[in-house]
Amino acid sequence: MSIDYEAIAASRDRIRARRLNGHRSRSSARGLHHFALVCSDVERTIEFYQDLLEFPLTEIFENRDYPGSNHFFFDIGNGNLLAFFDFPGLDLGPYQEVLGGLHHIAISVDPSTWERLRGKLEAAGLPHQIESGASIYFRDPDGARVELLADPLGEMYGSHVL
Repeated sequence: MSIDYEAIAASRDRIRARRLNGHRSRSSARGLHHFALVCSDVERTIEFYQDLLEFPLTEIFENRDYPGSNHFFFDIGNGNLLAFFDFPGLDLGPYQEVLGGLHHIAISVDPSTWERLRGKLEAAGLPHQIESGASIYFRDPDGARVELLADPLGEMYGSHVL
C-alpha cells in the first residue's frame, strides 16, 4: 500500500487553517481527574509504577462496578492521577492496540528526573526507545505503552501545544 504523504500534509494544513484560527474558546473541563487502565496483577503494577517510576500510590479500594475488582491510583503530578482496575475472573487476554484504544500515555517529568528514570529502566533491563533526546518509550507490565517526556507540560519538542 502506498501512502500519499503530500496529501496527508495538505489535509493537516487545511485542518490547521480551519480549526486553529487564532481564537480558542475556554475548555469546559477542569482537568484530567484520572486516566484508567486495566492490569492483570495489582502488586506487579504497583511495583512498576510506584517503585520503578516513582509515582506514589494514593489509594486502593473495591471497584463499585465489579465486586472483587480493585480500583487504585497513582499520583503523576499536577493534581493528575493514573488509575488501574483489575478484573479477577475475567479472561481479558493480552494488551492490544486497536482503533479507538490506547496508543500511549505521555507523562511529563523534569529533565533530571528523566535521566534518573532512564537509568532505572536500563538497570531493570526494561526495553525502551529514546526519541528526540526528550522522550523515552517503554511498555508497562501489561503491554501499555508509556512515554516519559522531558518537555514541560503544554510543550512538545519545542512547540507550544496548550
